[in-house]
Amino acid sequence: MLDDLEPLDGQGPLWQQIRRALIKPIADGRWPPDTKIPKEVDLIERWGSARMTVHRALRSLAAEGLVVRKRRFGTVVAARPPERPVLEIWDIGAEVARFGGVYSFEVLARARITADDPRAAPLEAEDGTAIEWLMVRHFADGEPLQIEERVISLAVAPEAADEPFDEVPPGTWLVAHVPWTDAEHVISAEGASPEVARLLDIAPATACLVVERRTWDHGAPVTRARLVHPGDKRRLVGRFHSGTD
Repeated sequence: MLDDLEPLDGQGPLWQQIRRALIKPIADGRWPPDTKIPKEVDLIERWGSARMTVHRALRSLAAEGLVVRKRRFGTVVAARPPERPVLEIWDIGAEVARFGGVYSFEVLARARITADDPRAAPLEAEDGTAIEWLMVRHFADGEPLQIEERVISLAVAPEAADEPFDEVPPGTWLVAHVPWTDAEHVISAEGASPEVARLLDIAPATACLVVERRTWDHGAPVTRARLVHPGDKRRLVGRFHSGTD
């Protein structure tokens, strides 16, 4: 197993280098689902790193759904479907990694607002509800891939107020920590505004795919995200079964 790991690439923080080194054999199929990956102590010895550094890398992979950490057993590669169905709550970081890319993100802006703020209106939360608003930019191999504007109801997910979102992005964190029972996707196309064009490094009016996603937990709104992608960098797949052979 250790022989499958390539040398660290020397780019960025050590924990991120380790994370990328572990992703490669997962992404290219050398470590298929349910494969038990090397123990932390072996990874520490392999790269001469601190235990907390390796632990942080593994924790990040677990948060993104790439591995599953099993108590008293170790860490195994998670089972992932071969396609991302249109209505799945997909994880952009895991999707980038699945195709061998290097994922990163940055929180561009963040504010504590209430449900009567126009930015929170699409969530349709009760008046006075505390809302966490974030603007996030996602990258694949250093190139902008997605702009995310998200609101989170702190009535349903109060822990989000203190979560720094420095290791995992808001969407990934929510999937891992906050249950939901219902989801809605609205998919459309629009030309990039000057601000979106600047953030995605594309020309104004370039065709973009827009996904507006809302989730609820037994009727209570959890989160709403507006995700904007350059039109040539996103493909949605839907596969259906007719019920007859």
